[in-house]
Amino acid sequence: QSPSVLDAMCTEDADCPMGNPVVRGNGIKTGKCVMFNTTHSTCEIYGWCPVENNTLPGKPLLAEAENFTLFIKNTVHFTKFNFSKCNTLQTNDPTYFKSCTYDPFFNPSCPVFRVRDMVEAAGETFGDLALMGGSIGVRIDWDCDLDHPAAQCQPQYSFSLQDRRYNFRTASYYWDSQRQLYRNLLKLYGIRFDISVHGQAGKLSIIPAAVSFGTGIAFFGAATVVCDLVLLYLDAKADFYWKEKFEEVR
Repeated sequence: QSPSVLDAMCTEDADCPMGNPVVRGNGIKTGKCVMFNTTHSTCEIYGWCPVENNTLPGKPLLAEAENFTLFIKNTVHFTKFNFSKCNTLQTNDPTYFKSCTYDPFFNPSCPVFRVRDMVEAAGETFGDLALMGGSIGVRIDWDCDLDHPAAQCQPQYSFSLQDRRYNFRTASYYWDSQRQLYRNLLKLYGIRFDISVHGQAGKLSIIPAAVSFGTGIAFFGAATVVCDLVLLYLDAKADFYWKEKFEEVR
């Protein structure tokens, strides 16, 4: 075990009880205390050799990935209005999606996003995020007024930083010619994109509008009755209001 793990340090075999796991380590103790180097002794463990190396490069290994593109195709369907819309431009040009890049002002209908642009829109720089990894949230909002032409129903994209560190481990196992089992362990750092879609739509309908209008008229009528009752019976100047509202005839 690496001497950087405190629970692995030892001076004799008694410090390494057999079967105990190394706290924050990489395996189970075999019961032996062995020389790691000329200055340190550590507990021998059952595990893959060598132990994981956590050193990181000083710069991203694939800096050109900032120019990679991400194609996001999304379709929204409002079942109540039997309306569907896709975020891609309906075109017969087979080269359109190979040459266009999303721009909120000049090219909002292109669903091809450059990775660097997405990271910068989230308030980060690609170099910092690519070294340790990170998570970017992509939110697609559909807010459609279906009384207008369908072409005006367009998605709005927003980007946010969810995490500045993102990595995971993966391993491949194989046998050599001597029938010995080997393992290659990879710890991968990268940028993860979490995409969420939200939408709402509305459309004028005569019947609900008429019901709402009638309800409003009835409410105004009731309001008049309530105001009269308050002024006639509860107000301090109720007598004056009574004389002005009603004319007594003998």
